[in-house]
Amino acid sequence: MNNRLIISEEVTSAVNEGRPVVALESTIISHGMPYPENLETAVLLESIARSSNAVPATIAIIKGEIRVGLTIAEIEFLSRNGNILKASRRDLPVIIAGGKSAATTVSATMMCASMAGIRIFATGGIGGVHRNAQQTFDISADLTELGQTDVAVVSAGVKSILDIGLTLEYLETLGVPVIGYGTDEFPAFFTRESGFRVNYRLNTPQEVAEVIRAKQELGLKNGMLIAYPVPHEFSFDKRMIDEAIDEALKRAESEGIRGKDVTPYLLSQITKITKGGSLRSNIELVKNNVRLASEIACCV
Repeated sequence: MNNRLIISEEVTSAVNEGRPVVALESTIISHGMPYPENLETAVLLESIARSSNAVPATIAIIKGEIRVGLTIAEIEFLSRNGNILKASRRDLPVIIAGGKSAATTVSATMMCASMAGIRIFATGGIGGVHRNAQQTFDISADLTELGQTDVAVVSAGVKSILDIGLTLEYLETLGVPVIGYGTDEFPAFFTRESGFRVNYRLNTPQEVAEVIRAKQELGLKNGMLIAYPVPHEFSFDKRMIDEAIDEALKRAESEGIRGKDVTPYLLSQITKITKGGSLRSNIELVKNNVRLASEIACCV
């Protein structure tokens, strides 16, 4: 892997010395937000990790190499280039062999973080079981990655566009611990409300770190999901966001949007429908998650 996995000196030193490191995905840069908000957010997230005494490790594929710990120039390249691919686990061999550049999804970021020895990862929201998956079998690889890769993921639950009940059932099948951080209700990305309860609630970074350590001591190699709700002041009313999602789903159906194009399409449509409100919420919840992930990393 030495020819394919390039870890920055800062991240390498932190991992080797046992200092806290937090992995950050790059899909939010290339596919999650428009320019320049994507660049500003990526730089801000790294700053938040540092201010919380953790080393940020933004992950992406740059010209066929897995890069763990990006430079500012590489982050700007991802934010401005309209030809950046989107890499899940299945895409990595083809993208790397072809010398191409790609932003990593949750599943690919988890995989690459694990290769680099990083055990904590902060993202916005993970993928899950899509609505009508009984017919389409559209289930995100993020879930199967959580079932097999030993990385703890801090997210604002799962995106509201998904079937949250089926997603939680699938996570249970995969043996993935789902922790509600400071909440008894599983959050739904743009809103703190989903109608589904979590099995376990923890209220401090130290408590979460204890669970991570216990899981590692037991030799369990699966991941763990720490669901942290969007801050109250940026949370949407559940009925309002559900109506926006329904409208976005109708547009996707009428335009024939399928596969991995569905999620970025829906998020962009929801941003339009909410007149930018969902984008502001997205930025704030990711900031929240990076701060918590850094605090947890400092306790593990």
